[in-house]
Amino acid sequence: MTSVFNDRPGTRPQAPATPATLAQLADFAAHAHGEQEALADGEVRWTFTRLRDEVHAAARAALAHGIRPGDRVAVWAPNTRQWIAAALGAVSVGGVLVPLNTRYKAAEAADIIRRSGARLLFTERGFLGTDYVAMLRDSGEDLGRLGQTVVLRGPADDSTLGWADYLAAGERTPDAERAARAAAVRPDDLADILFTSGTTGRSKGVMTTHGQTLRVFEEWSGVVTLRAGDRYLLVNPFFHVFGYKAGVVACLLNGVTMLPEEVFDLDRILPLLARERVSVLMATPTVFTCLLDHPRRTEHDLSALRLAGVGGTGVHPELIEDIRGRLGIPAVFSAYGLTESTGVVSICPPDADATTVATTAGPALPGTEIRVVGADGTARGPGEAGEVVVRGYNVMRGYLDDPQATADTVEADGWLHTGDVGVLDERGYLSITDRLKDMYIVGGFNAYPAEVENVLRGHDRIADVAVVGTPDERLGEVGVAFYVPAPGARPDPAELTAWARERLANFKVPRRFLAVPELPRNAGGKVLKGELRRAARQSTPS
Repeated sequence: MTSVFNDRPGTRPQAPATPATLAQLADFAAHAHGEQEALADGEVRWTFTRLRDEVHAAARAALAHGIRPGDRVAVWAPNTRQWIAAALGAVSVGGVLVPLNTRYKAAEAADIIRRSGARLLFTERGFLGTDYVAMLRDSGEDLGRLGQTVVLRGPADDSTLGWADYLAAGERTPDAERAARAAAVRPDDLADILFTSGTTGRSKGVMTTHGQTLRVFEEWSGVVTLRAGDRYLLVNPFFHVFGYKAGVVACLLNGVTMLPEEVFDLDRILPLLARERVSVLMATPTVFTCLLDHPRRTEHDLSALRLAGVGGTGVHPELIEDIRGRLGIPAVFSAYGLTESTGVVSICPPDADATTVATTAGPALPGTEIRVVGADGTARGPGEAGEVVVRGYNVMRGYLDDPQATADTVEADGWLHTGDVGVLDERGYLSITDRLKDMYIVGGFNAYPAEVENVLRGHDRIADVAVVGTPDERLGEVGVAFYVPAPGARPDPAELTAWARERLANFKVPRRFLAVPELPRNAGGKVLKGELRRAARQSTPS
């Protein structure tokens, strides 16, 4: 097997501190950790050497199917070993990864496939009862340049290719060709495009490179203390930066065993944590709350857990204390980031006190800068609120095919405007206090009101609508839709909910629909969402 490290007979040269590109990542991990366990996916066990070989096989298959440097490759599937092999195989020969949210409906997925220019799609049939292939085909949506669909698990048909057949095509590709293509990938080459909805309601493709992804998660790993020999339960979805980069990429950088989980099912996860001696669990506060409250938790030995990452929604100090005390996990950290910052802006170290972990997101990622600025762009002092702006190697290369949105978000001197309101304390620790944007977080997933509103306005019984987020004990926040009925119409909230579920991912569907005679607006016609948020809180069912 050809190695990018060019081992000479009788010698084992020292591996570089980190690989230069994601194309070298699997080789790097195999060189450094060899026969240690890299992945446990049900009954399937891969060493780091085996994982490298699987990635190489997928890379040769990508070449056999005509993937060229810069070609977009979409993955619409849950967390599995096939996802890892397919994605890293394509990226290692210069393909650009475009992950798709498994909760998307056909129109949402097709929009991203089309705008990204994806030529190849990896997907599944039957995940949670959903046949993604049939859903796309039956929708009649324009799929742009898409030429081939590969079914990672489940039966192929006349219009698709099975995973085994996809790999078989690569057997005719010389490994020297794969190695040459991998060696040609450069740190500044585009590695992935992760789509994140914008306040205009249209998703934006965030572009990041090989080099910045590796540097961000090398630094992140050091701060959170991820280390070789850890066993990491990957419950965060791979389509999200937290699942893919803080999960798969970080594990391969550090020699950590990956345990991919397709869905969060605590009755399954509890015995798995004990049986597999899981040491790392990173999830939303909802997951940890459910774990603490599970009636059979104490029947399982969770003593191997040593590191917990808590993020996604607001956290109370009591939860951090319970994770450390009742669950016995000594190291607990929090963090803040956005897709446009390669997922990381700041990290609160895992040895900080519970109040600091709960109420701050810590200092800036090493080697980067954070400022809090006023409306005029001037820096605010400690304790003064303003917009959080970020500068450094973690800032995206821009939005796909949208130079105006890029210019509006990233200043010429490199400062990224996050749209979040925050405060820096005397230590340089950041606390997020509000949002300039209307986005809210449902169980760890970002929901954007404008996108939901655009869909709801398509209902013939709705004349106008505004969506806001409101606190929810279980999910952190949920959406509430205030709608003005069309003349003569009296739509039933249950009907609106069912209609929205046919067109939106479940987390985007408002949990309540409230009819109003009109939406509150200012003199300029802008909806006063602050009033609606207050109304949503007051109308919360007891």
